Amino acid sequence: MGPNGLWEFGTKYLMPIFRLGDEIIFPPVHLTSGKGILAIGGDLSPGRLLAAYRQGIFPWYGEGDPIIWWSPDPRFILFLEELRVSRSMMKVLRQGTFRITYDHKFREVVLSCQKSRRKQNGTWITDDMLEAYCTLHDLGVAHSAEAWHEGKLVGGIYGVSLGRCFFGESMFSLMSNASKAALIDLVYKLRELKFEFLDCQVYTPHLESLGARFISRDEFIGLVKSGLRHETLRGNWEFMPEFS
Repeated sequence: MGPNGLWEFGTKYLMPIFRLGDEIIFPPVHLTSGKGILAIGGDLSPGRLLAAYRQGIFPWYGEGDPIIWWSPDPRFILFLEELRVSRSMMKVLRQGTFRITYDHKFREVVLSCQKSRRKQNGTWITDDMLEAYCTLHDLGVAHSAEAWHEGKLVGGIYGVSLGRCFFGESMFSLMSNASKAALIDLVYKLRELKFEFLDCQVYTPHLESLGARFISRDEFIGLVKSGLRHETLRGNWEFMPEFS
C-alpha cells in the first residue's frame, strides 16, 4: 500500500496526474490534487531530487508503487525558535544519556528508519530511496544526527540541507527519547547556523509535541525561496567547527 493508503495511480486517481519524463521539470505546485499529489514517475537522480526540494516538493510512495511527488497544503514545519522541550526531556539531556554525532553513520540511520517503518505498515524508504539519499549524502547535502548510548546507535534523524533550509525525511528510535534527543540537538545546531526552519512534511503527534505546526504552502514556498538565497553548508557536518 502506498502513503495514506493509496493503491491506485495514473488514470485510476480521481484527479489529473502529471507524468514526469526524462526532463527534470515539475508542474507548478498549485496544481496538486486535494491530497497534495503533484506528479508521478521520473527518477530519484540527485538533479531531480534537489530540483524537487528547491520547489517544496518531495518523493513519498510505497514499495511497488511508482514514484509519487508531493507538495501538501498546508505544510507541517518546525520553526527553530518554537522548539518545545519538556521538563522530563530537559532532564534526559542534562544527564547526558545520549551522545549525539553527525554524519558518522548516515547509511545506518536510513537503514534503521527503513527497518522501523517495515515493522509497522510498510515503508516509503525503498531500496532505491536508500541509495538515492546515500548519494545525496556523498554529495554533502544530506545529513544525519545520531544518538548513541553505551556505544550503540539507538536513534537518529536524516534529511536534506539546502541553503538555510533543512528538509527532514525520517527518524527512528530503539530506546526511549533517543530520536527526540537527536532532533533537539539538531535544532540547536541549526539555530547556531541561522537556518530558518526544519521541514517535517506531514503531521505527526510526536513532532507537534515538539512545537511543529502547519503553515500554508504559499508561506512555505516563500520560506524555501528565502532560505535558498544562502550558500549550502556542504560536507561532513561532524568535522565542521560549528558542529564540534
